[in-house]
Amino acid sequence: MDETTRNSNRLADELSPYLRMHAENPVDWYPWGDAALRRARDEDRPIFLSIGYSTCYWCHVMERESFSDPGIAAFLNRHFVNIKVDREERPELDEIYMAATQAYAGQGGWPNTLFLTPSLEPYFAGTYFPPEPRQGRPSFAQVLEAMADAWKNRRPDVEEQARSVVAAARHYLEDRGQPAQSAPGAEPASRSLAALRRAFDPDHGGFGAAPKFPSPGNLLLLLAAAEEGEAEADRMLRMTLDQMARGGIFDQLAGGFHRYSTDRAWRLPHFEKMLYDNGILLEVYGQYHRISGDGQAAEVCRRIAEFLETELHAPQGGYWSALDAETEGGEGAFYVWTREQLRAALGEEDFGFVAPLYGVAAEPFFGGDGYVLHIPEPWEALARRRRTSVEALRGELEPHRLALLERRSQRPRPATDDKILTDWNGIVIRGLAVAGAALEDAVMIGRAASTADLILETMRRPGTLHHVSHRETVAVPGLLSDYVFLIGGLLALARVQPDGRWLRAAEQLREEQEVRLSDGRGGFYSAAESTQLIARSREIFDGALPSGNGQAALNDLELYELTGDHRWLAAARDTLCAFAETVLQRPEAARLLALAARRLEGLESETFSSPRREDATEARPTASVNLRREALENVKARLEFEDERPDGWHGFRVEIEIAPGWHAYAPMTANREFQPLQLRAAPGCEIRALGWPEPVSLEEGAAVYRGAIVVRGEIRCEAGTVPAVQLSFQACDETRCLPPVVLGLGR
Repeated sequence: MDETTRNSNRLADELSPYLRMHAENPVDWYPWGDAALRRARDEDRPIFLSIGYSTCYWCHVMERESFSDPGIAAFLNRHFVNIKVDREERPELDEIYMAATQAYAGQGGWPNTLFLTPSLEPYFAGTYFPPEPRQGRPSFAQVLEAMADAWKNRRPDVEEQARSVVAAARHYLEDRGQPAQSAPGAEPASRSLAALRRAFDPDHGGFGAAPKFPSPGNLLLLLAAAEEGEAEADRMLRMTLDQMARGGIFDQLAGGFHRYSTDRAWRLPHFEKMLYDNGILLEVYGQYHRISGDGQAAEVCRRIAEFLETELHAPQGGYWSALDAETEGGEGAFYVWTREQLRAALGEEDFGFVAPLYGVAAEPFFGGDGYVLHIPEPWEALARRRRTSVEALRGELEPHRLALLERRSQRPRPATDDKILTDWNGIVIRGLAVAGAALEDAVMIGRAASTADLILETMRRPGTLHHVSHRETVAVPGLLSDYVFLIGGLLALARVQPDGRWLRAAEQLREEQEVRLSDGRGGFYSAAESTQLIARSREIFDGALPSGNGQAALNDLELYELTGDHRWLAAARDTLCAFAETVLQRPEAARLLALAARRLEGLESETFSSPRREDATEARPTASVNLRREALENVKARLEFEDERPDGWHGFRVEIEIAPGWHAYAPMTANREFQPLQLRAAPGCEIRALGWPEPVSLEEGAAVYRGAIVVRGEIRCEAGTVPAVQLSFQACDETRCLPPVVLGLGR
């Protein structure tokens, strides 16, 4: 049916702003769903599938050039069932069909343009096609004619080729090697760090040449290594974060990071601003400030948080997804300045002060006469030249920043993608909680908590989390990314608000994740099983977002740290064993899994090592190094065994010393908001006949120990297994409780 004369198509009532952007096209668009797929099967028509997102510049270009063209629309409507997909709303579809595009074209990108059989198998794919032949690329009209002709006249060849591509995509997305007997250990992370050292740009920070991305896998791995005292990792991280913070990739007026830099020096960004980038970078800069005391990192955190609240915070709570790159068809038009515009906004004298600070004294580098504001030198060098302090110089610049921000606000604004995504909001919850703790900023932590409350209230339905909401309507059953990033945010909140509710919510979601998405081999599928999916991905490679399975493993390790429940350590180990082959072969592509393997090795060696009596409480630093050290300084333990009896059992005693002014909760504590003292056996062992001393009773169902106590019991282990036990506890004083700690004791 030719629908080129209708005023709007089926996309007008969709949740996605990107889909609604195409509602006035003469193309007879369908959203992905049963209606479109049934029509393709019933009429035996091929499917034209176009995948994009709201801040994609070339998606907008193709919409204007081709999808608004009546002639193109008439051909599409006559020969195909036309489906438009928002990749941010349906990332599991985008992942599958991007793998097919890469198989056909050797590279991918958006808009992603595919032609499918009625059974959803792609028989041709590419990205952007121009309205007329250009630079060796055929026009979109030529592609349409060729695809319609192939379906009509060469169908057996088309279907055979489609089956072949689907088999290759399934192999790439689903087959990640056979599970190994052991986790990869720390070696892949070391190799990945070595690869980063080789690719590091010594002049501008970051890795490789242009374009440069704030790749989360790189930054999180460097952050972990820097925290553990690796000087080279700290140097690379410090320089990269400094260059990004001073570059054009960071909006020097309103805060917030653009998507990536098109040049090596971080000056010229691709201008869209994504919620997930800013959430991840909020965490990274916050953690770096915590371990280094870096003042610029703290300032960046405050500016990101300000941007999120001002530009992306939804009236009902939660955060919108993105700001567009273009305004009125001009990419970056909202952000770029000429010297004349700056003089008009500031006056000649103030322009003379601001120009060298904002990188306007050099030659223009955007569109002939334009600049993207950036800080061309380190703040310390700028302040030294003016014989002042960094703080004083920033203070002197501040009124000019506000004046330029006010002038810029009068320009036409970029469009806002106002859908709310669970996974991206989970990332922001974690970023706000981590940065808020590092900066001791209660407002940031409060925003993290209120966002978590909103997402838990609005995005959950019985049995499943949901991925997207708009206009108070939720859609798309929860994906792995939704579970792992929301859990990650809740765990960060549990560290700064240890009242138990965030940890309980995280554990409930983790159980649901297991039921809905476990692949039975130790890892997780990206999405639940569906007849609409031709493959089920097990995502392990990092991209713009950290990998789902990598984040899942890190979450399980953090759950173990916070609860002392050994099943979470085992779950992390299972995930890492499931993907060990790929992580060992390609650690530079799976840096989050490599990081998780490194942390697992450290926790296992710490938890079930065989320390000497005098240093039984020594612990290897982890991500919670400061709080953990404080807990271990105030609750100390040592383990003694009796000789083994003929039946294989040993008697043992654990002597626990609690510092003055501190207490630990007894196992008989009824209030489960607190983590009581617990003793568990190491794997391969069992314990019995535990004898706990009488506690001191308190109000509200809590029972505590103070001072020195002794716990007695019996232990028996399998042949060849060293007897060891695991002590978990939560150290509290009269005003606060530290996060729970797990300590391995053995001989």
